[in-house]
Amino acid sequence: MKRRRVWGTAMAVVAGISGVLVFEGMTGNADGEYDGKAHGPVETKTSSVALKTADGGRSASLSQQDTEPFSMLGVTWADPAARMPGKVEARARGAESGDWSRWIELDDHGTADPTAERGGTEPAWFGASDGVEVRVVASGRATAVLPTDLRLTLVDPGKSNAKPQAMAPAGFSVEESGTPTPPAPEPSTESPAPDPSTPAASPTTEEPPPAQSTEPAPPAPSTSASESAAPSASASTTPAPTPSSTGPTAPPSTAARPAITTRAGWGADESLSPEAPTYLPAGKIKAVAVHHTAATNDYSCADSAAIVRGIYAYHIKPATQGGNGWKDIGYHFLVDKCGTIFEGRKGGMDLPVVGAHTYGFNSETTSISLIGDYSTTAPSKSQLISAARIAAWKLGQYGVDPAGTTTLTAGDVGTNYFGKSWAKGAQLPFSTVFGHRDGYNTQCPGTTGYGQLPTIRSWAAGPVAGLKVTSVTGATLSGGTYHTRGPLTVAWTSTTPSAFIVRHEVLVDGNVAATAAGSATSAAITVPAGSHSVAVRAVHTSRKTVTTPALTAVGDTTAPVFSTTPRVYLRAGTVNTTAAPLSLVWKATDAVALRDVRLTTPVAATYGPTITTAAHSAKPAVTTTWTLNAYDQAGNRTTASVGSTPMILQETSAVRSGTWAAKSSTSYLGGKSLSSTARNASLTWTFTGRSVAWVVSRASNSGQAYVYVDGVKLATVDLRSTTAKYRDAIWTRNWSSAGKHTVKIVVVGTAGRPTVTTDGLVYLR
Repeated sequence: MKRRRVWGTAMAVVAGISGVLVFEGMTGNADGEYDGKAHGPVETKTSSVALKTADGGRSASLSQQDTEPFSMLGVTWADPAARMPGKVEARARGAESGDWSRWIELDDHGTADPTAERGGTEPAWFGASDGVEVRVVASGRATAVLPTDLRLTLVDPGKSNAKPQAMAPAGFSVEESGTPTPPAPEPSTESPAPDPSTPAASPTTEEPPPAQSTEPAPPAPSTSASESAAPSASASTTPAPTPSSTGPTAPPSTAARPAITTRAGWGADESLSPEAPTYLPAGKIKAVAVHHTAATNDYSCADSAAIVRGIYAYHIKPATQGGNGWKDIGYHFLVDKCGTIFEGRKGGMDLPVVGAHTYGFNSETTSISLIGDYSTTAPSKSQLISAARIAAWKLGQYGVDPAGTTTLTAGDVGTNYFGKSWAKGAQLPFSTVFGHRDGYNTQCPGTTGYGQLPTIRSWAAGPVAGLKVTSVTGATLSGGTYHTRGPLTVAWTSTTPSAFIVRHEVLVDGNVAATAAGSATSAAITVPAGSHSVAVRAVHTSRKTVTTPALTAVGDTTAPVFSTTPRVYLRAGTVNTTAAPLSLVWKATDAVALRDVRLTTPVAATYGPTITTAAHSAKPAVTTTWTLNAYDQAGNRTTASVGSTPMILQETSAVRSGTWAAKSSTSYLGGKSLSSTARNASLTWTFTGRSVAWVVSRASNSGQAYVYVDGVKLATVDLRSTTAKYRDAIWTRNWSSAGKHTVKIVVVGTAGRPTVTTDGLVYLR
C-alpha cells in the first residue's frame, strides 16, 4: 500500500492530563535510566489532523498514514464538556520494525481542568512510530452522535540528555537498595511488658511526629478559574470550595518525603505553562485520589520521563497545536512500575496545589497516577510502595489518617462508576485514599488497581502489619519457654514493606534491649538470669507502634549437677567372652530445667531428663570408661565419668563340696561347665569387686540353688526355664564400693529336677 505523509509538526513541551494514559508495547524515544536531575527543558513536538466523519456523524476515521516521528497520540474534539458516546481506537506502525500494533481503545478522560479548550481521550503511548490509523464508532443508541471537530494529535516527547541513574526510585529505597529516606530522629519509646496472652501484635502507642523542613514557596500564584466550566444541573445551599490565590506555607509531615524526580528532572519546558499555580481554598489536603494511565504495562522504565513529557504536552498545548489547552499537567505525582516518582503539576510538591484529575473534587485533594494499566494486572510492589509513601507524606502534612474517611464537597453534579449520583455542593463521604472511579464514572484506576487501595492505605497509615517473631536462636524452646545462657538472637517478619518502618525494638520486660533498622529482620540481645518477657516492637513512619505477643525467656548460667554420680553394675543377661551385660546408673538435676544426659564414650547415646539407668555391655578383662554429659535447657553442661573392668571366674576356680560332674560344649562359657544333682553340693568363689553375677545354664528340668554372700544366705534361685539358656547371668549383687567377698552356691536337690549347672561368676573390678 502506498504511504501518504500527512501534516507537519509544531514545536512544544510536555503538558499534563488527568484522565487515563494508554501504552502500546513499542519502545523508542527513551531517555535511558533517568537520574532525576535538571538537564534543561526538552523540546516536544505536536501535530494534529482532522478525522473524516461519516454515517451522519456516528463514525469517524483516519486511514493508514505515514507520519513524522511520534510516540504518543490522542483524539480531541471541540467541546471540552462533551463526552465521547462511543469507542475510539488507534494503532501505530513501529518506526524500526515497520509492524502495526494491535488496536488500542482510548477512553474519554472527561473534563478535569476548567481551563480546557477541547475535550479528549486519554493519550496512548506507542513508542517510536511513523504511521497511524484511527477509527471511531458511536454506541448502539440511535441518538448517539460523535462530538464535532474530531482531531488526532501526535506527540513526539523529545529526548533528554539525562545521565545514567544515580538514585534509586522511591519504591526501591528499602526493598531493593536498603537505604530508605529516614524521617528526622525521634526519641526511643518504652512500653509496659506485653501481655503473654495477647494473641496477635497490636498497636501500643503513637510517637510524636518528627520535625521536617519545607520547600520554599513558589512565586505568588494567580487566581484560578472555578472548579469546572461545565454547567451545573442543580444547585445546593452548600457552596463548593474555591481555589485560593494565596500561596500557603508548607507544614511539616509525620512521614518523610520520598525521593521525587522534579519537573526539571524529567525535562518540563516551563515556558509552556506560564500561568502561576493555585492552591486549595482551605490550604489543606483532605484526601488522595489514585489513578492509572491504562491500556498496557509494556513500557520500559527508561521511557518514563518521556511518557510524562508526552502527557504534559498533550494536556497543556493549545487547541491550535492539537492539545487540550489545560493550565498544566493534571496529576500531582506520577509513579512508574519501577517505583520512580515524578513531580506533576507545578506549585511546590509540599504545598496544596490545585490539580486537574478528578472532576468535581479537585479543590480538596491531591493525586497520584500509576503509569500503566491495572484493569487486570496488579501494580508492582515498588509502585504501591511509592504511592503509599506519597500518600503518607502528603496526608501527614495535614494530620489526615490515610486509612480514614473524610467528607468532600462536590464541585458539580456527577455520577461515579458505581452508579451513585449527587448534586453540586453535596457533602459526600470518601476514603482519604480513594480511587478515581469513586468520584467519576470511569474504570480508573482499573479493577485490580482499585483492589490494591487497601494495601496503599495500610502501608501509608500504619501500624506495621503482620509483625511476628519467626525464630529465637541461641536458646532452646521447652514447654513454651526459651532457655538461654544469655546471648540470643530474635528474628521477625512483617507484611509491611520496610520503607514504612522507622525501626524495630527488642523489648525485655518492656524495656528496649536492642534497636534495629526498619529493614532489619533480627537483633541480638542478652537475657539476664531469671525469667523474662521478650517481645519485638515496630515503629511505623506514622509513629504508630505495634508489639508482638511476649515470649518467655529464662537466662541460666548454672550448670546441672550429678546428684548420683555415674555407677556401673552387672545385670541379668547373656555373658560371653566378648561382652558382659552391665547397667549404667546415674541421676542428674538442674536448678531450672534439665534437658538431657548424653553418653559420649565408649558409645554415643542420649537420654531424657527423667531417665537414670541404661543397659550396656563391656568386654571382659578390659577396662572401659563411661563418660556422661548432663545438659540443661540453656546449654550449660556437667561431665562425669566412671571406669569398670568385668572379670570372669570360671567354675573350675571354685572350691567344690559334694559331687560335681564336668561338661563340655561350645555353648558353655569357656567351653566347660560343672553340673550337680547332689543335695548340698556347693561351689565357693572369692574375689575383690563391687558387683557380681552368677552365670548358669538353664533347662526345663533345672533345679534350685541357695546363694550365700559372705556367709549369709541371700537368695534361693530357681534355674528352671521353658527354653534352654546358656551363659545366663541369673543373679546379681552390687556394693557401693569394691571389697573382698565370697559367693557360695548350694544345690537344693529339688524333687524331680535337682540338676544345677554353672558356668562360673562374673564380677566388676
